Amino acid sequence: MSDAVSGARPSGLPAGAEDPAGFAREADGFERLWTPHRMAYIGGENKPPSADAGSGCPFCRAPSLDDDDALVVVRGEACFVVLNLYPYNPGHLLVCPYRHVAGYVDLTPEETSEVATLTQSALRVLSEVSRPAGFNLGMNQGEAGGAGIAAHLHQHVVPRWSGDANFLPVVGRTKALPELLGDTRAKLADAWARTGEPGRVQQG
Repeated sequence: MSDAVSGARPSGLPAGAEDPAGFAREADGFERLWTPHRMAYIGGENKPPSADAGSGCPFCRAPSLDDDDALVVVRGEACFVVLNLYPYNPGHLLVCPYRHVAGYVDLTPEETSEVATLTQSALRVLSEVSRPAGFNLGMNQGEAGGAGIAAHLHQHVVPRWSGDANFLPVVGRTKALPELLGDTRAKLADAWARTGEPGRVQQG
């Protein structure tokens, strides 16, 4: 018989305090979405320790890997398109130059042109595959500007749907994503090749 039932006060509890062992075990009405993979982002995994190019930079490393492993969707001549490893929404793409450069003003004319071309292609492919209601496009320049990896320029292409900004990101800093990144990559790469958009797509 527990102390709560017997009426005896457990040791360690102040006078007048209720024993939590006797509390009702009713659900509180909340569902928990466990997202332990977010700890990698919070802890700074894959973030280059310095502005130096090389194996420490995920955007320098990705083109040397298999497209499936690196989540590369398409490769151009000066730039490539890769899925964001920590997406805001399904299909969140990044358009990156191969060259390790931090500033938009530091891009060559060829890189600038291909960033624009691949961004337009990304919009068309995502529109066909996911039918979003809108998009967010942008570059965060420098850590103060919100860049997670400030040393290597990348343009965000984020598909948006009406009502996708619910309480989870605001209150719980959590995003519920309904599709695995590998499945998203395969779907987008297939559509990219099928629609004839610029860039080289690796056939799986």
